[in-house]
Amino acid sequence: MSVHQTTFGQDTAGKILEEFRQMSGDRATWEGHWQEIAERVLPSHANTFAHGSVNTPGGKKTQHQYDSTAATALKRFTSILDSLLTPRNSTWHHLKPSDPRLLKDRATRSWFEEANRILFKYRYSPSANFSSQNQMAFMSLGAFGSGCLFVDELFGAPGFRYKAIGLGEIYFRENHQGVVDAVYRRFIYTARQAIQRWGDRTPKVIVERGVKDKNAPFYFIHCVQPRDDFDPRKLDSLNMPWGSFYVSEDSKTVVEESGYRAFPYAISRYEQAPGEVYGRGPAMDVLPAVKSLNEQKKTLIKQGHRVVDPVLLAADDGIISSFSLRPGALNYGGVSADGRPLVQPLPVGNLAAGIEMMEAEKAVINDAFLVSLFQILTDNPRMTATEVIERTREKGLLLAPSIGRQQTEYLGSLIGREIDLAIHQGLIPEPPPALVEAAGEYDIEYESPLTRAQKAEEVAGLMRAVEHTLSIVNVTQDPAPLDHYNWDVIVPEMAEIQAVPLRWLRSRDEVKALRDSRAAQQQQAGMVEALPGLAAMTKAAGGVDAIADAVGGG
Repeated sequence: MSVHQTTFGQDTAGKILEEFRQMSGDRATWEGHWQEIAERVLPSHANTFAHGSVNTPGGKKTQHQYDSTAATALKRFTSILDSLLTPRNSTWHHLKPSDPRLLKDRATRSWFEEANRILFKYRYSPSANFSSQNQMAFMSLGAFGSGCLFVDELFGAPGFRYKAIGLGEIYFRENHQGVVDAVYRRFIYTARQAIQRWGDRTPKVIVERGVKDKNAPFYFIHCVQPRDDFDPRKLDSLNMPWGSFYVSEDSKTVVEESGYRAFPYAISRYEQAPGEVYGRGPAMDVLPAVKSLNEQKKTLIKQGHRVVDPVLLAADDGIISSFSLRPGALNYGGVSADGRPLVQPLPVGNLAAGIEMMEAEKAVINDAFLVSLFQILTDNPRMTATEVIERTREKGLLLAPSIGRQQTEYLGSLIGREIDLAIHQGLIPEPPPALVEAAGEYDIEYESPLTRAQKAEEVAGLMRAVEHTLSIVNVTQDPAPLDHYNWDVIVPEMAEIQAVPLRWLRSRDEVKALRDSRAAQQQQAGMVEALPGLAAMTKAAGGVDAIADAVGGG
């Protein structure tokens, strides 16, 4: 991103600050909701939402959390999304031209393959920090229903840099089509950090305070939104499709103005209610269960304490006033003359019932965070291959509506920003002429485990159809119904859906060579089997010449 000292003054800053105040007021109800969730599900984010919240670094934040089921389920949810959508050990998307005719152009296909390889190279480089920041965005998605990842150029070297932005800092709005097109981020720089970034352009009030205290905090707002006066014929930093403004709240001035060619914030929402901009996540759906489980845990702890160290009931006759609970102690007068105990423990409630109630709430929480969907093979490891395929198909159907949204809203925006950065940093070679003529339009084809789970419907349908066909073959003793299946197409595609590595499969040429060899062996074996009969015919017909004459003479 190129930088330019703004020529705008207080009017621009005032408009941005006023817009921010309005957006901040509009989401006040959300902040109370998020705080309640954070205290019980993601304590590290507590006290980070509303203005004026006290967030002491290193401070204790788990005082409201008695049961850790929801917190553990959230971490598993994050891992599930990462493994389904962005698995590090596989190429989870491919680029291809929007015009299918360009797939016939070898140069175009090669360009897209190289571009895809370069994206993965720089995305997963150690300096990019994608994996950890992506997981933090997924964690915010599961807890609060919205997540954000900022994608920028790597400072001082070619490549990308990723930063997960906490929901407490991010304010956004949608355009008329429901797409997030404006982000306001409120963050803190110390005086030292502000001077390091902006140098002589740092507002005077910050510089003067920094002389006395370099670590004094100051609030800034980063506003990114479409430019109303964008002119595609101009290429300067102040005339890009997305305007970027850094505003100082203390000086009420624009400290930096620049622009972006592609929207730098990848915003993700898990699900949305009508009329709402921010998303709702699994933790919101099961917050009643989380709160109930916390209360049940507190009660169970009290009751368990009473069972282990019970309250004692003693007769009020003064005999056992010095009753001792020391191990091995003798308490005279603790029983009556006929041996009846005069001291008894106070009866407590049914702990088993309490545990059963807690397990019911835990099941609801694990269902919401998708944990139970991935315990199928663990709970029933002896399933047949057909059963495994059916289970996978069911998971794909259940996951598609909610998680499939992340591919379009989150990953699509993320990849678009990466491609823009890679092209303008010269990391991707110049596109071929055929692609230039097509205006460089491309599509993203996802190859993640989630996509394969969704495609498992096809494999499951095939298995059911083959079973029914085999039943017909067994009844009629005629294998002809199997001729309808094109196994040369079915087997490779089924292997791809089931994530079988390509190196484990034979190529088309290898399969053809194997079949030719098998046919030659069968032909040779048939000739060997026919030799005895041929010899007998030769002898009966008076020799080879006689057979030849008979055949030739018809």
